[in-house]
Amino acid sequence: MYYNHGFSKGTLKDYAGEISDYTKAIEIDPKYADAYYNRGISKGILEDYAGAIADYTKAIEVDPTSADAYYNRGISKGILKDYAGAIADYTKVIELDPKYANAYNNRSIAKEKIGDINGACFDAKKVVSLRNEDSDNKTWIKENC
Repeated sequence: MYYNHGFSKGTLKDYAGEISDYTKAIEIDPKYADAYYNRGISKGILEDYAGAIADYTKAIEVDPTSADAYYNRGISKGILKDYAGAIADYTKVIELDPKYANAYNNRSIAKEKIGDINGACFDAKKVVSLRNEDSDNKTWIKENC
């Protein structure tokens, strides 16, 4: 019940209310991975990236096969400039789902930030091969690889 209320509040952009309802759902069922995951999304929207990371981590503890939880945790880590942590999360996403093009894309960006141009080029090329058409990556590859 609280989970559905939280979801509804999110569609209304009541993110604080959404977080409150997901918290209540978690209190009732501490193994509710989706509640942690969605609360993490809400915290990210409110720019509480550390809180979002904590929630994605809990979602992963409950469901270690959630590529989306790793992916979103990687985004939050990247925003906080933890590029090594973001790369590790995107790598896990790719292990779980080798065709997750956005994970390759974001890992490419994080690798570029730490100066791993060869790794960034590899990932950018993979994005192009998965998406068949990605002019932003094609341009970046042309200029950097």
